[in-house]
Amino acid sequence: MKIAAQARMAMSKVAVGVIAAAAMATAQAAWEPTKPVEFVVPAGTGGGADQMARLIQGVVVKHNLMKQPLIVVNKAGGAGAEGFLDVKGAKGDPHKLVVTLSNLFTTPLATGVPFNWRDMTPVSMMALDNFVLWVNAETPYKNAKEYLAAVKAAGPSKMKMGGTGSKQEDQILTVGIEKATGTKFIYIPFKGGGEVAVQLVGKHIDSTVNNPIEAVAQWRAGQLRALCVFDDQRMPYKAKITDTQAWGDIPTCKEAGVPTAYTMLRGVFMPPGVTKEQTDFYVALLKKVRETPEWKDYMEKGAFNQTSMEGENFSKWLGTAEQRHRELMKEAGFIAN
Repeated sequence: MKIAAQARMAMSKVAVGVIAAAAMATAQAAWEPTKPVEFVVPAGTGGGADQMARLIQGVVVKHNLMKQPLIVVNKAGGAGAEGFLDVKGAKGDPHKLVVTLSNLFTTPLATGVPFNWRDMTPVSMMALDNFVLWVNAETPYKNAKEYLAAVKAAGPSKMKMGGTGSKQEDQILTVGIEKATGTKFIYIPFKGGGEVAVQLVGKHIDSTVNNPIEAVAQWRAGQLRALCVFDDQRMPYKAKITDTQAWGDIPTCKEAGVPTAYTMLRGVFMPPGVTKEQTDFYVALLKKVRETPEWKDYMEKGAFNQTSMEGENFSKWLGTAEQRHRELMKEAGFIAN
């Protein structure tokens, strides 16, 4: 009897120990931020990356998805290099995130700045962003073919294409248009997509290749005209944005005789040297963000390609995208010597 009682007591202690260990493991796995989290935007205010970061910030607050505040900080210097180097230098800091666009690839290639996407920890691809060819609504051009014929007729470097930054996505795409159509633009760089849209409304430039979210307000107001989208297929959104058009009504540029396509990453990364538990926290957080009605509304209004990825799939995609940007930039003569 006594031996049996001792055995039961020993088993009981083992069970308590197992439960305690399990509880400790759960506590360790359930990492969460212990102070405010800085959300770096390696671009100017008003552009697509800035808008996405602030939308995520608002959704996290509204739905109480994180106990600590998420603070958006713009670090646009050096075509985004300032922001990327800041995150690269914050090794092991789980209280810093960065929203990325394709300057993740273009900035180091164009500037020679010592940075590569592998210097950070990939967390999540939130979406892919489209590019649209825009003109002022008061111009006579009803489609891309008409506009590009006018650019060609005007002669080399007479028409102005506005875009965000130099040797980045907008200029790479502009060079792609030139090569595909035999046209030649004067490319005018601005700090962010919001400013680019304002310049087109003011007729200081002749066209832009802004992302949908960066020009939707001016399109809705009847100030800009969308000519074509640089994707392989039309955008799937059917709700009317203007009185007469939905995003899905905009033809692809290939349909319009411009054989050029390009979409842009909208992703989130952490500094190097963070733990899997810390990364997993943000993977789960961003998954919750994507499930909210505010995010779904934002995706539709901005006409995003709603591809999302995490983990190994995301890393493979990044490697492929980096190589494609290297080829595009080499062809355009944009790689730093």
